[in-house]
Amino acid sequence: MSESRPTNRLAHETSPYLLQHAHNPVDWFPWGEEALALSKAEDRPILLSIGYSACHWCHVMERESFEDDETAALMNKLFVNIKVDREERPDLDEIYMAAVQALTQHGGWPMTVFLTPDLEPFHGGTYFPPEDRHGMPSFKRVLVSVAEFYKQRRDQVTQNASQITEFIRTLSQVEVDRSREPSVAWIEKAVEHLEQHYDGDQGGFGRAPKFPHSMDLSLMLRASVRTGNARQLEMVTHSLDTMAAGGIRDQIGGGFHRYSVDAQWLVPHFEKMLYDNALLARSYLEGFLATGDARYELIVRDTLDYLRREMTDERGGIYSTQDADSEGEEGKFFVWKPAEIDAVLGEELGAVARRYWGVTPSGNFEHGTSILHLPTPPDGVAALLKMDRAELDRQIAEAREKLYAAREKRIHPGLDDKILTSWNGMAIAAFARAGRALGEEKYLESARNAAAFCLDEMRRDDGRLLHSWRHGDARLLGYHDDYACLIEGLIDLYEATFESRWLAEAERLTDDVTRLFGDPEHGGFFYTGQDHETLIVRTRNPYDNAVPSGNAIHTMNLLRLGRLLDRSDLEELGRRTLQSFEKMIERAPGGFSQLLCALEFYLAEPLEIAIAGGRDATETQALLRTVAKRFLPNAVTALATEDAPKLPWLEGKDPIEGNAAAYVCRRFACQKPVTQVGELEKMLKA
Repeated sequence: MSESRPTNRLAHETSPYLLQHAHNPVDWFPWGEEALALSKAEDRPILLSIGYSACHWCHVMERESFEDDETAALMNKLFVNIKVDREERPDLDEIYMAAVQALTQHGGWPMTVFLTPDLEPFHGGTYFPPEDRHGMPSFKRVLVSVAEFYKQRRDQVTQNASQITEFIRTLSQVEVDRSREPSVAWIEKAVEHLEQHYDGDQGGFGRAPKFPHSMDLSLMLRASVRTGNARQLEMVTHSLDTMAAGGIRDQIGGGFHRYSVDAQWLVPHFEKMLYDNALLARSYLEGFLATGDARYELIVRDTLDYLRREMTDERGGIYSTQDADSEGEEGKFFVWKPAEIDAVLGEELGAVARRYWGVTPSGNFEHGTSILHLPTPPDGVAALLKMDRAELDRQIAEAREKLYAAREKRIHPGLDDKILTSWNGMAIAAFARAGRALGEEKYLESARNAAAFCLDEMRRDDGRLLHSWRHGDARLLGYHDDYACLIEGLIDLYEATFESRWLAEAERLTDDVTRLFGDPEHGGFFYTGQDHETLIVRTRNPYDNAVPSGNAIHTMNLLRLGRLLDRSDLEELGRRTLQSFEKMIERAPGGFSQLLCALEFYLAEPLEIAIAGGRDATETQALLRTVAKRFLPNAVTALATEDAPKLPWLEGKDPIEGNAAAYVCRRFACQKPVTQVGELEKMLKA
């Protein structure tokens, strides 16, 4: 990008991705009335380009095409050009990605879609090269062909656009059979689907490129708890192990890259997304609680410490992404050559580190560099080096600290420092759950700070949530995902701290969701609120993608809050939402893992666990820790104290003869209260 060029309209935006294009010779517009009105007034089709700041191929297409004067001149002459950040406008991305997938049978970013002035898509694709290459037409040739098609064959353009738009509409239609009760058969079908796609060698589900599929791991883990199936548990732990050992994990700085281009988890696309790290921290925490494997706890801590250290704004909100590229090269910040390792560590420690992380003279990545990974388990490395395992761990910890310090002196990848409500909600949930389970106050502090930021900085005065914040500017009406993810984080934060503010805010936002996004006729929730601008489709997507669907998250919210607040109306709304997507689940069982986790909760007749006692009393805290350290995905927990307003179902649950007491209930029918940790452990285990 040439900073010496004049700026275009994107210079007035806040999105780092849009600002990256502010000096392109393309006459870019942001999505808005000015561009849409111009398209209609001049009967010019719209070229809609969607990407995000950490997208490697988005940067490539910008360098090759959008910075090219000849290409820009064609774009400016033939189209009204609109640039969109998919993270700011996921509503537009969802609609037009569905169109591109229908047209090309694949999707991805950068995404280029050609629209009529009525915003209906009639042609599209993803990356286009600057010249004809590998059977792909050049971008300039595509521009000319599409413009001629629009001008000379308008009837066919209109017909194609109408058909594609109607297809997108069908994706959001639901067929509801209220006579069909939610069934465990739905879960069993999905688990069978996952088992068929499980990679027995490398872990995970499916082939390359390999995505972490956190939601699938959560469903499989819950199924293994319900069935006692050891093979299902092994699928989860093997996947956690292979990802942790792979290059998809940043072995030096902590956290995870977005996905692996191979089946071995070795070569990642190096961008780091907040949502991936929030979801994977939760996956490893669940693995730790279910198995007690201390390695998973270390990965939880590494991941959350990375978010605290590198991704958290001083006000408490958490940034969106770190780029894949630095100095124009993908992954350059993260990879090493043997000589670089030895220059930092010295020859002796360097040899240990190179063997441990698989750094070789030939390398495993571009230009003879190596992506750090664990090709051999640590016990095997210790045996090969004839070294005590504890001594190996000590040396690797020292090497890691020194390599991190050296890496910090490199030119860093770009940081997208906008703060999104939905992704922050996922991070709040991860920090709150980890703080609770590990007894770690710093994680609870991060959860509190991020929650306060979202509630204080990302709401209008009338209480309406907003989607995006950067440098003091909050904008864009919040989507259903924003509400659902933040509510989930607030519920988790309440169960971690028992501070009543978080539960009250969760209830208030939940009632807003029903009003703004609910569909009382068919069930489920629309992606955009009733106060949102009118688009060609009002989508209602229950499928998991890179992140769990808002419908899935909110179904669980409704079921949990219904129990915590003793509100049967919320539980009933959750049940009806499950029913609404039954036929979709039947057609594509592999796409609903998060929603089926909510179904597991619903069918399990979840536990209600109440601890009664002084908040800071030693006995109370001991009982709370007993609950927190167990994997109890189908339970809600509340604390009955004298200094906090009591929830309706906590009435009558008091300490026993001055001693803190635990009440374990189902449908508010309680077993005999206990005061001893051992008694509570037996009760929970049973």
